[in-house]
Amino acid sequence: MFESSANGFNQKGSALFADPVHQYIPFVIPLKEGEKTEKDLIDSPYMQRLRHICQLQSARWVYPSAEHSRFQHSLGVMHIAGKFARKLYPSLRNVIKGGCPSQPFIEEILRVTALLHDIGHGPWGHFFDDNFLNKFGITHEDIGQQIVIRKLGDIIRKIRRGPSGEFRTDEEINPAHIAFLIKKDEEGKEKDIPQWLKMLAPLFNGIYTVDNLDYVLRDSYMCGVAIGPVDLERLLHYSYFSRDGLTLHRNGTSALTMFLNSRLYLFSNVYYHRTTRAIDLHLKEIFSDTMKFIFSKNPLEDLDNYLRLTDWSLLEEVSTWNRSKGKKKKVLGEEWNKISNRHVKWKMAYEGVVSIKEMEVGKTVIKEEDWKSRIAKYLPSSIKNLAFQVDMASQDPRPENPVKMGQMQVHIFDPATNEVSKGHLKRLFEYIPSKVFLYRVFALDHKYDKELSEAAEKALWSEGQSEQIKTNI
Repeated sequence: MFESSANGFNQKGSALFADPVHQYIPFVIPLKEGEKTEKDLIDSPYMQRLRHICQLQSARWVYPSAEHSRFQHSLGVMHIAGKFARKLYPSLRNVIKGGCPSQPFIEEILRVTALLHDIGHGPWGHFFDDNFLNKFGITHEDIGQQIVIRKLGDIIRKIRRGPSGEFRTDEEINPAHIAFLIKKDEEGKEKDIPQWLKMLAPLFNGIYTVDNLDYVLRDSYMCGVAIGPVDLERLLHYSYFSRDGLTLHRNGTSALTMFLNSRLYLFSNVYYHRTTRAIDLHLKEIFSDTMKFIFSKNPLEDLDNYLRLTDWSLLEEVSTWNRSKGKKKKVLGEEWNKISNRHVKWKMAYEGVVSIKEMEVGKTVIKEEDWKSRIAKYLPSSIKNLAFQVDMASQDPRPENPVKMGQMQVHIFDPATNEVSKGHLKRLFEYIPSKVFLYRVFALDHKYDKELSEAAEKALWSEGQSEQIKTNI
């Protein structure tokens, strides 16, 4: 038997990463030649590639210290997943009864999923989804699923030990189960998914997840942005599995609302910072043409070459284009040079914040293209040909319908009635909007800010449509 430490980790067969957010992150290493463990996944080319994918996309040009990567974040998510596994396992076993796998197995499947949850990201993260992968009808989660199954499946199947000990002899991690947990809204799309696995899904696709708990803590720390308390330990302490699914004791709801407000603050002030979005507007103008030269095919058809596509490789490639003899590459290279040197092309002329609660009954949210055309209509005739861009950034601080969340559903236990209910979420979320929209107008200079602002206000309260976010963020 292996020696165990106070926190459930085996002293033998484990090592530590130092981390500014979690202090130390333990991980499993081989005890004998040929053994496959977390270390093999961490040291795989696809995980090491994430060192070259920035966590905060364009926001690193706004916050100088935000140079951390998806690799660091993935290790943090793995660590939080392990903590949740050890806390939740007794209640999961109680609900599943005889069909529940062992505690080391559950802990390891959660840790491996957390480690690999961002494995499919391309350069510029979610921007890459919206401005390249979208044309193939896929997201980074689809790519992640295929990397897990086709490239890392052999390692995953051979893992037989987690931080707390060995699996039962009949237990083997199925890469398809990892893929199921990675993808948003996979419920009902996969056959033969065991009940215990479905119950784990809200830890990756829910309101408070092992993913967003790490990135809120990590991104705020690395940016130097004060967001208020994120009480991870309280959320952890009051979480358990009831027969209904992932459940939070009422005593933990204050920690949940604090966390949701902290996450909303980060979206408004970091991820959707005006300069971040201005840089993204510039990137949109050149990204599609850039990718035609660098990587034009569907990544699912060429995962080997996708392995070499990162923020670093892309920036290194385009850095020489401004000296190219080809006219197209030269023009693109000049624009990339401006972005790399932080010469911000678009200047914000107007900003408006709209929440679902503020909207009139029966109205939906205007789309970017509709808003832009209406702004042009309201501009004075003397500046009808003014060059400007519009940007709409949306965030879901909490589910629109708290009692119909599907795979994301979280329940609340009320000790006064001794009942578990979804209905408590309605009262809990009463003062948190279900959707927030940041509407902005950008121009090449500030000369006509007043005119653009007045036209934007007139055009904003017209009918339109909105779309849901496609991936786990």
